[in-house]
Amino acid sequence: MTEVSLTDVSTYLPGEPISADYYAQFAGSDELRDNLMFRAPRFRHHVGPDESAIDMVEHAAQGLIERHGRDVIEHIDVLITHTQMPDMPFYGAGGGIAHRLGMRPSWVLDLHNGGCAAFVLGLNVARKLLSSGEGRTALIAIAQNAAGQVFDQPGVRRMAQAAVPGDGAAVGLVTLSDQSPILDVECRTYGEYAGDMTLAIDPPRKWWQPGRGEGCIGFTETKITKVLARGNRQVPEVALAVCDRIGLASRDVDLLVTNQPNRVFLRNWREALEIPPERHRDTFDECGNLFGAGIPINLDRAISDGQINAGDVVLMAAFAHAGDFAGAAAMRWGGRG
Repeated sequence: MTEVSLTDVSTYLPGEPISADYYAQFAGSDELRDNLMFRAPRFRHHVGPDESAIDMVEHAAQGLIERHGRDVIEHIDVLITHTQMPDMPFYGAGGGIAHRLGMRPSWVLDLHNGGCAAFVLGLNVARKLLSSGEGRTALIAIAQNAAGQVFDQPGVRRMAQAAVPGDGAAVGLVTLSDQSPILDVECRTYGEYAGDMTLAIDPPRKWWQPGRGEGCIGFTETKITKVLARGNRQVPEVALAVCDRIGLASRDVDLLVTNQPNRVFLRNWREALEIPPERHRDTFDECGNLFGAGIPINLDRAISDGQINAGDVVLMAAFAHAGDFAGAAAMRWGGRG
């Protein structure tokens, strides 16, 4: 296979940080309030009231434009996007992002099934397309915009689940090169769990029907137990599969980057992979659960802070929704040239 690299990432966090006190003032009686899944981060960011997913991605792309030039972005061959809350329910943001950034890509793919593992899925798709001759460059664009739109609804913000998510966006530049080669990718679909993540509205109605009541994630103690068990198993499984194929023990990777649903998962994953906290990058207390944007935002922080150096192996892993998808990828970082 022709070598394909994750050449660079660039990110965006909307607005000023919002502290845990913001949600504490609204907190109501919630039987799940003491559940470990919903221990609030110190801060998170919220998308603006009139800020679209396309706006967020445009902001996130500025770092790439500054470092690589607008010409590189305008001549992207493959555009892969994932938006947690599409601005329009009938289509994704790919077309609008392409137009806003001045692109004329041959491929525009909006991925909805990747969820919190969307960046890994995007890497897998980009790698396959570029190595098979479908172009020389790809852009992966992720927008997480549910915190300020769904979880900050007046009725939802009283719930324990509302204080955990945060908003942010990220883009990854993938190129046909050996600069920062993607060493391996593992993606697995667990179709038996599809549909276990549900939208709860009181009184019940379909999400598109008019009526009273605001939509939130349908969590119960039983569902949480199942999701914890699946996530604890799936992320190490896909990560170890990648490590096995590249011939490197998980404890020897230089940096682990995962999605960050809560502190419990972060601790359990690094313990399962035998990676110390200082080599597992997260921004949970600064940004909350960033869903699909978590991996690229944390990777960008690690690069910018000098936490990884040229030649270091980065392992990325995540699971999605209630456990219906998981993915892992490894790359050898070549530095920001």
